[in-house]
Amino acid sequence: MREITSHKLNGLNEALKVMAVDGPGPGGASHQYVIEYDNKKFGPDPESMRQQQHVNFQNGPIAESYVNGASIEAYIAICIDRLEGFQSGEYKCRENAIALTHLEDAMHWLQHRTRQRLARGVEGTSAK
Repeated sequence: MREITSHKLNGLNEALKVMAVDGPGPGGASHQYVIEYDNKKFGPDPESMRQQQHVNFQNGPIAESYVNGASIEAYIAICIDRLEGFQSGEYKCRENAIALTHLEDAMHWLQHRTRQRLARGVEGTSAK
């Protein structure tokens, strides 16, 4: 397991332990992550003291491995939706707008790559 710490800055993010569970697979990326949080400092309920969220990305092309996890685009879509919600309410701010723009850019480029792969007839395979 490899711990990821680039998110740590404030109380919430300091309380979140993010770990890559598996080693790099095909393409050089991990596919399974766990986000663990400990509520000892913040939560009165002993049942909620230690929680885990599992994040599973697609492992292998769907033509060869079927659908077995989520895409980066799916998680970016969740983040975009959340920031759009903040931007429509009392937490609207310039920093959220900038983060939203960068997430939309990331989505654009990932979808651009997918469109190119579709046009070449290699989407869903391990072909480059």
